[in-house]
Amino acid sequence: MDNFIKFLGTAGARVVVSKQLRASGGVWIKYQDTNIHIDPGPGALVRALSSRPPLSPPSLDALLLSHRHLDHSNDLNIMVEAMTEGATKKRGAVFLPGEALEGEPVLFKYLREKLVSLEILEEGKEYHWKDISFSTPLRHLHSAETYGFRFSFPQGDVSFITDTLFEEKLIEAYQDSKILFLNTVRFKKDNHSSILHLSIPDAQVIIENIKPRLAFLTHFGLTVLREKPWKIAEEMSQKTGIKVIAASDGMKIDLEEALKD
Repeated sequence: MDNFIKFLGTAGARVVVSKQLRASGGVWIKYQDTNIHIDPGPGALVRALSSRPPLSPPSLDALLLSHRHLDHSNDLNIMVEAMTEGATKKRGAVFLPGEALEGEPVLFKYLREKLVSLEILEEGKEYHWKDISFSTPLRHLHSAETYGFRFSFPQGDVSFITDTLFEEKLIEAYQDSKILFLNTVRFKKDNHSSILHLSIPDAQVIIENIKPRLAFLTHFGLTVLREKPWKIAEEMSQKTGIKVIAASDGMKIDLEEALKD
């Protein structure tokens, strides 16, 4: 399995993260000679090193941050320090929203100087780093400046719909994705405007309209965990006719196999 996506955590929401009911280390992608880490939340470094086989933080080429919230950014600094070999080498890149560097910045200044590139994410822009190309098609409706990621591979697009309130624009932004990852914090849909996260019904609507080859549910809140994510995924697969999988900590996806027609 040369090219893969690995979950270093599937936790979403404060209770699940703070009690570590699920790990919160983010997602690691390896494609050809490029390693990237998306949203290195609490425990990302430990989860990478304790992975089987271990993932080597000094082998990282880039870190991607969807937004500044702690469950997504907590281990950003230590992962950058590891990527730059104890801040002794200038290497790698970080991609993050501009807001993440404002006020109380989530990335220390001394580490910014050790990066080859510090890229600010914006809606509708495309980015390229080594063997990987991705875009941020839409600014999400969330309480911090937030973007999802749409990766372009020769065999098809792989999209991560990160934290967001549901809106129809999501369907257009991530249309034609072959593989879809959705952050599903809530089990039931409600109209409480302060809860800016997708629910399981929201995820089903998105999957039904985008029609990916494969969909993964992740970033689970407590209400989703109580209802057993694997059962939710099974039911959604039956309803949509699309293979839906509930992600688990440590799950590894063969990227070439998953994208194969």
